[in-house]
Amino acid sequence: MPLNRAGAAAWLAAWAQKAEANVDYLTDLDRQIGDADHGANLKRGLAAVTALDPDGFAGPADYLKKTGLTLVSTVGGASGLLYGTFFLRVAAAWPSQEGDAAGLGAAFKAGLDDIQKRGKAVLGDKTMVDALVPAFAAYDAATAAGQGIGPALAQAAAACAAGRDATVPLIARKGRASYLGERSAGHLDPGAASATYLVEAAASTLP
Repeated sequence: MPLNRAGAAAWLAAWAQKAEANVDYLTDLDRQIGDADHGANLKRGLAAVTALDPDGFAGPADYLKKTGLTLVSTVGGASGLLYGTFFLRVAAAWPSQEGDAAGLGAAFKAGLDDIQKRGKAVLGDKTMVDALVPAFAAYDAATAAGQGIGPALAQAAAACAAGRDATVPLIARKGRASYLGERSAGHLDPGAASATYLVEAAASTLP
């Protein structure tokens, strides 16, 4: 799909589908180290997003901005704020030209930067940042080497999954999981899991 409203809508629909198919898994992950509501909350928020009509917006930036606002208002908790913030920043930096691989990377980077500012998380804190930082670094490396959006996103998805899996032995330093201290080790972070679905959805839908 191109980087227009239809492409953005396809990306979000694919993410929603992945989240809904794995809602029990995400909830179980969150039950182990959190509030046991990540799957249900994300499913609710993404249902509201997919109910939006992309044709009712002037362009992809407006549509993605509304997506961010919708996630903030419907998901709730830290994940709603972080994902909402991500899309608000991605919307503001969304490339205006089709096939602009570097521009798409800049939009992803803007979204990630705001997630880190909002959550005050860095690599190793056992959060979605541990999946997204390597994902977008892999994307940038691939596009810098001359690869197009599709191959670069495939590499980003693989790096995201590896980052997600690397959260298992970590001790959480942010969020409710941090209250568990060393007991948080041995569990996969639910935010890193849902972030991987986000990047995998992009890889399966964007050009």
